[in-house]
Formats: sequence, structure tokens, C-alpha cells
Amino acid sequence: MTSIRPFVLSLSKDVVRQAHHERPRFSREWPCVGGADDRRTASASSVSAAPRVAGVEADRHYANGRCAGVRRMNPYESVPIADLCNVPAEVAGPETPDLLGAQDLRGLAFDVGDPARGTIAQFGPGGHSEPQTLPVGRAVHTLTFAHALLDTAIAHGGAPGGEVGRYTFVYENGSRIDVPLRDRFEIGWISRHFTMRPGQPYLAARDGEDGMQPRYEGPYDEQQRRITEVATGRLRSFYLWAWRNPHPEDALASIEIRGGPLPWVLGGVSAGFVDEDPLERAPRRPVRIELTRPEDAEKPFDLDVQVKRGSATYAQPLPEDPESFVDAVDKGWGEANNLESSPAYTEVSAVPSAEVSVTQGDDVLGTARFGDLQDQGAVQASPRLRLSLPESGRNWVHTRVLDADTGQPVPCRIHFRSPEGIPYQPYGHHPHLFSGFSTWGRDLFGDVRMDQVTYAYIDGACQGWLPRGRVVVDVARGFEYEPLRTEVEIKPGQRELELRIGRWTDMNAQGWYSGDTHVHLLAGNGAVLESAGEDLNVANVLQSQWGHFFSNTDDFTGRPQVSDDGKTIVSYGQENRQHFLGHLNLLGHTEPIMPWCTDGPGEAELGGPLQTTMSHWAEACREQGGTVVLPHFPWPNGDPVALIALGLADAVEMCRQVPFDHDEYYRYLNAGYRLPLVGGTDKMAADTPVGIYRTYVQLAEDMPFTYDAWRAQMSAGRTFMSSGPLIGLSVEGQAIGDTVHLRGNGGTLHVEAWAEGSLPIHNLQIVQEGRVVAETVASDGARRLELSERLSADGHTWFAARTGGATYYDAPYYLDSWQRQRFAHTSPVYVSTGGDWRMWNDATAQYMLTMIDGNLSYVRRRAGSEPDDDSVTHHHGEPDHTAYLERPLLAARDAIHRRMHQLGIAH
Repeated sequence: MTSIRPFVLSLSKDVVRQAHHERPRFSREWPCVGGADDRRTASASSVSAAPRVAGVEADRHYANGRCAGVRRMNPYESVPIADLCNVPAEVAGPETPDLLGAQDLRGLAFDVGDPARGTIAQFGPGGHSEPQTLPVGRAVHTLTFAHALLDTAIAHGGAPGGEVGRYTFVYENGSRIDVPLRDRFEIGWISRHFTMRPGQPYLAARDGEDGMQPRYEGPYDEQQRRITEVATGRLRSFYLWAWRNPHPEDALASIEIRGGPLPWVLGGVSAGFVDEDPLERAPRRPVRIELTRPEDAEKPFDLDVQVKRGSATYAQPLPEDPESFVDAVDKGWGEANNLESSPAYTEVSAVPSAEVSVTQGDDVLGTARFGDLQDQGAVQASPRLRLSLPESGRNWVHTRVLDADTGQPVPCRIHFRSPEGIPYQPYGHHPHLFSGFSTWGRDLFGDVRMDQVTYAYIDGACQGWLPRGRVVVDVARGFEYEPLRTEVEIKPGQRELELRIGRWTDMNAQGWYSGDTHVHLLAGNGAVLESAGEDLNVANVLQSQWGHFFSNTDDFTGRPQVSDDGKTIVSYGQENRQHFLGHLNLLGHTEPIMPWCTDGPGEAELGGPLQTTMSHWAEACREQGGTVVLPHFPWPNGDPVALIALGLADAVEMCRQVPFDHDEYYRYLNAGYRLPLVGGTDKMAADTPVGIYRTYVQLAEDMPFTYDAWRAQMSAGRTFMSSGPLIGLSVEGQAIGDTVHLRGNGGTLHVEAWAEGSLPIHNLQIVQEGRVVAETVASDGARRLELSERLSADGHTWFAARTGGATYYDAPYYLDSWQRQRFAHTSPVYVSTGGDWRMWNDATAQYMLTMIDGNLSYVRRRAGSEPDDDSVTHHHGEPDHTAYLERPLLAARDAIHRRMHQLGIAH
């Protein structure tokens, strides 16, 4: 904070003005004390003869909102230069005419040029050749000049620092101070040529103010730029250079202005009456915003902060109850958004005299002087608004997160915050993704947001600013580590912080390896880091098409990317999609399978035809040794029926805990189709952690962990899907994916199930043919639940285990964008009562046949396929495109009829 220096302010009771925008353009007038209606024009002599008031006292009056007990003084007022103006404003650039007259440049008041004549002042060649005098007649702390070079020696092979002019400050006591204007120091050249920019001046600032991008909307071609959030102050016509008066107690009579060897222009001068450098702003610090009236605080969040002579970041909501964060049950998984207007915070960089205003919509809630906030720590800006500076100091801290068992750095995601909830994320990471609102495809790499909390993915080490005193840290790593949410103390001078997190279970050691079958837009080392940070062994990142946009096009290599330690694998596959017939995840193929998407928006291009079917894609993937997964089953519930009937689906992906999705899965199992169950997140933005829905695959004993082994065991059905809880099932000692063979017509079986997790679970069920046949409930939640039952099997059947909420489908929600629920579900253990496992269901068979007939109708009548003539050569090379599209659907219908014939069922 800038200290207060004593100075003398020359005043005259005859010199009175109201706000600076009211003063006549060319008269020598100054704001001062006096009656509200006492306005006169003063001469230089009358000003210089005025009585003086001690500068400290004047500063005190300003800070208190008074000027000599009557009027608040403007801290900055313009010094008119109209009498010096001698050239058209256009010489300083095409925008200069629009700047003429009263202007606020970086929060400072200027009268630019002479608007009546459309001119500004030029010195040196082409301008004033003799020194010019600009009257001041007042004690000031600073004078800020808006000026610019019209040429520079640097452009002609010269060096910075050459004198191009001079300001001589003449005091009323006769003393003088000469200040040279040096090229690229106090003044700079405004180049209009992109290829010739010698650099900004060392001691001057652009006339445009730094700020923030439009928060919620803007031009389409600026959408990526808005991710940066900041908008650099644009150089329009002038550089601003501030002269600090070493003798503010003495009245300044005038300024003598001399030209030099190069032409330069003066646009205006602003006088400062507070002891500060008007261009040197304190580094940004968080400011807490509290709306003291409930009717303001409870409104939906719509706050904005404006700072005159400073800048502010977007206002962000703070948690309503930050003290409950550390002890919350769902450690490591975010915090519910505060959707109301209070409390909130912003970060402000400003000079002491800056005015910080908070608005709610169009309503100004209050304004405070930033220097008062710095001095007092908190101010009541109005009856409706209280502002405070919660940070007492800060340290740049190097943090390491170690595995509690190995002592080695461990990838994870981490969040730091003050006790008030203000985030302090590691350098290189975002405190808030999406600027408080979600946009698909934005802010994708290195961070994830779960409602109020944004986490940074780190490899076990990070660094950045942390506030001194109490700091809350939240660390998580997938489902098998105990989340760490605790409070630490950062002491003055502390530069190191060590944290430890530990596993509560190790599924790899038990032969289980986790993977996410459905990830979009992650790429490269970032995909490896985020996967490792979630303790995810396999991430399947899928190329796809989204209308006229293609994702991950350049990432596919046909082989997996393996981390150095061999524990994390990222493989690039495809999600091939059609808006009606369905979607398909293709994993492990070695060559692209194109087209990725067909049949128009939103998957394919506008007006695009139906070029292929899901079955053709699946067959192409199988031919390359790949794996076929039906994602977010069954939606959109078109062609998957054909893939199931033809045996082309290696697994079914469940990503929603709703009865319909479960019933559809159970329907096909009850009809005798073996369908392993997998979990995939369908991650498309940084508002969802990778692997929040994941597939655990059990490898055979002594089988090394490789991508091919993981896919093979997944297709064999040795899986369970999880969005948090871990789950297990055995039937007569046989594991998930096995078949238990009974003699005769059935019998009683010993079925065991268990579920556990780092977050509470409330229910464990055993499901037989879609019916709950055993259940245990922990209404208050438990870390582990178990079942051990004797259950009967009267014929071919299957069992599975699942865990969720107290009634299963009411599982708690995560704080991600889709509100995914916490549940887990195993693939079946199959039970045969003679020969190969087989089941049949007449209703399901009829359901499938009707679906196939509907798909045929769509292909023939609704899909916009290419014409069957010689005007088009298709990717498949066949002349009859309609026959090509119909073929797998007809084959699926035949496959169902063959099964019916084998079972002796009439059709």
C-alpha cells in the first residue's frame, strides 16, 4: 500500500466546480471547496494566491468523502490543453478524433485536444518549434500525460533512450524540474504497422484499460479468446506517463513543453491530488462481497464489480457454509453450488483512490474506496454491501502429494481454498472452470469442476500461491484411495507442503483393473495424467463427429499409449454414431473405420445421408481384432437390437441408474443373450472426472496387464461397472462371468455378494432374472455390506449383484453436469441346468422382431440415403445401397427365427 505523503493544496474560495464533466472546456477551472452554487472561472494568479491546506488533512477529507467539510474532491482532474492544439487529431491515428473532449483514460480525467477545432498538440518537426507554456496554478501530487511519438529512431536503426522532448515543471516559488522525454521510456511510438513494433515504453502505459471479456456472450469468432477471460487494454492513440511531484506541498505554476528531433503529440494532461502513482496498481487480491440484506443476498447470482482506476475479475459465488466443508461426507467430490448472490468474491488490482462498485443486475449496491479497504480490512460500503480483504499475506508454496504406503509422489486431483472458500489453485490451473457456467468443449485439460469446486490434476507435485494461515486442502484419487480433506497452516516464509493419501483397498493386487469405455476430447499426456490422477488403468478416448466438428482426429495411431510405469493405458478408438439407429464404441481396432457418423445432425453433417449401419461398423471392428461396446445402453434404441441378435456386441455400457435402462438389459439376458456389463463416463467436458463411471475387469491369474488382455477379459464377462462402490459376487464359488453347471432341473445355490466404498453405501441386492431375490439395507449408510443366501434355480438362470441407494434407484448424486449417481452392478454369473446356458423369452423375441421391422421401415422411408444409381460410388463399393443397409437387419431377423426353430418355437 502506498504511504501518505504530506503536501499543500492551493485553494481559493472563488474557485469552485462540481463534477469534472460540468466544467467549461477551455477555461482554467479546478474542483475545490466552497458553496454548492459558487462556480467561477479562476485565473492562474488567483489560484496561486489561494490559502493552503496541509496535504495530509486534505487526503483525510478525501478519504472521508468530504472536501473541507463541504464537498468531496475529485482525485483526478484534467488540465485543458486546447490553447496548445495545432494539428488535426488524425495525425495520431484514425481513432483519435473520437477521443476528443472529456475522456476517462485508465480512470483518469482528461480533456483530450480541442474538440471544437478537432485538433491536438504536436511538438517537434511539423508542430511547435518553440517551447510552450501550459498553466497549472495548483499543488498536485501527479501529472499524467497522454502523449505519443509519431516516429521513432528505433525504426531507423537507432537505440531506445534518445531525448525527443522535455517537460519542465515550474513552481510558483521559482524552482524548476527538468524531465527529458526519452524514446521508449516516458513516451513511445504508436506503430500502425504490425511488422514494425519496437516495443512498448518502459515507463508508460497504453491508454486503453485492461479488463475482462464478455462473460456470457460475444461474437462467435471470439469464443476461444473468451476462454482467456482477460481483455488487454488496447492502444488507441496515446501512451500515459505519470510524473510524481517530489514537492507536492508547493504549488506548481506551469509546465514548459519543448519539442525535439522527432515529432510527437500531446493529447491531454490529468492532475492528481492524492499521494499515489495513478498507473501503478497493487497486485490483485481477493475481496469478499457480502450482501447484508436478505432480499439482495437470496436473489439468483447476478453480481458484477467495476473498479475505477483498477480492475476486477468476474465475481464468483462463495459457498454458503464453508465451515462444513472439511467434515462433509463426500470428501473429494466437490460441493454444491451456491446459486445465490451472497457471499461472493472478486479479485481487485487498483490504486488506493480507486472506487470499487458492486452491482446486482442494473442495481448499484454500493461503492467503496480501495484504500479504505486496504487500511481497515473491511468496510461497510453501503447499508446493503460489506466488503473485506480476507487475505493477510501469501506464500509461493511447493506442494508434494505422496502415497502413504510407498512414500512416492502420486498423481491425483487437488483443490486449495481459504476458510471462506476462495480457491487458490496450483499455478497453471484454473480457480473456476467455465467462469461459473458450463460450455461444452471448453477448459478441457488439466482440471475438473464439480459444482462449486474446481480440482487440478497433478502428477504428485505442484506449486503456486497459498494464503497465510488456515488453508483447506481437498485431495482425491479415484475410488480406491481414502479422500483427504483437511486444514493445514501456512506460516510466514513457508515454501514447502507435504500431503499423504493412502489406499483403503488395492484392486490391482486382487487382479482387477479399472477402465473407462467412453471418453471424449482428452488427448496426449493430459489424458494419461487425468487417468492416473483418478487411479484409472485404462481410458478409451473416442474419436467422433459432432455435426461439422471432428474430435481427436490426429490422436489415433492404432496402438495404445502406455505410461512409463505401465499402470495407465490410453487407447484411441471411435464412437461411431447415428442419431436414430444408435451409437457404437469401437475399441482396439488398428485402422480407422469410416465414416464415423452418418444420417445428419446432431451426430453427422447437416443434410448428411445414411451411409452405413451399426452392424457394418461392428463387423469391420471385429475383423481388425477390436471390441464392440453398446454405449449408454439402450439409447437411442434403434440398431442395437440387430447387433445383439447377431452376436456383434461384446459388452453393454450402463451410465444411468434408471429402471428402463436396467429393464432393457435384463430383457436381453432373459432371452438368452450373454452381455457383459461395463461402465463408461461419456466424458465430454471438464465438468466430469474421467472414470467416474468405470469398468473393473478381472484378469486371469498370472495374466499380465495389457490392453489386449483387458479387452479380452471384458468380452468374457469378468466385469462389474461402478461409479464409486466396489462390488463382488460368487455363486457356488464361481466368479463373475462364470457358468455354474447344475445337474437335473435345478437346485439350491449358495450366493454371496458384498459391496464397499470410501463413500457410504445404503443397499446391496442380489438380482435373479431382473428380480430382487435378496437384499440388505443400511439407511444411514455403511462402508461395507454383505449378503450370503441360499437361492433356488429351477432352470437356466442368471444372478447379478448391485448396490445403490436405500431403494437402489435413489442413489446419491455426484456434483457433475449430468448428476451421475453412485451405484455399482456386476455382470451375471450364469447357471445352467444342463448343457450350454440358454434362456428364451417369447415377449422379448417379439419385441426384437418389431424393433427390426421398425428399423427397416426407417431405412427404407425416413433415412436420407444416397440414390441407388450410378451417380454415386459408395464407400462399400456395392451398386445397391438400400440392399446394403437392409442386409444386417434382415440377417438379425433370420438369426432370431433360427433360434426359435432350434428351440422348437413356431414363428
